[in-house]
Amino acid sequence: MTVRLRAHHLLCMLTFVGEGYTPAFTANYRRIAERLSAGEEIEIVSGPDDICAPLLSEASAHCLLPSPKARDEAAAEAVGRLLGVRVEQGARLIPDKALLKRLRQAFAADLIRNACTDCEWSELCSTVAHSHFRNTLVAPC
Repeated sequence: MTVRLRAHHLLCMLTFVGEGYTPAFTANYRRIAERLSAGEEIEIVSGPDDICAPLLSEASAHCLLPSPKARDEAAAEAVGRLLGVRVEQGARLIPDKALLKRLRQAFAADLIRNACTDCEWSELCSTVAHSHFRNTLVAPC
């Protein structure tokens, strides 16, 4: 199988410690974290992805707002530059230890976080990064 992720979730997955918007969202994300930790392939999608799924029934689903789309564009550019690949719809990545280590190092060094501007989770993610990504659920360190 393949995990469908929007580009900015490549950053979010690095610091996911089990917190989220709703209990359904968090439970879903935990299942996805297990799949990513097992090395399941990631396919980049445009717009809402597998992580967003539990929120899409809401009348004003956060995932459909302009800000996540802008975060996707910024994350795709930053991660693509770091990896030397085009991060665009249909691109595929394997979340192996080497990729996650490289992304986490760049995240902690604030090299790929331009997509995190104005994100409500940014402070939590900074705390997780400063704790060396302890207690993360995607391929724990």
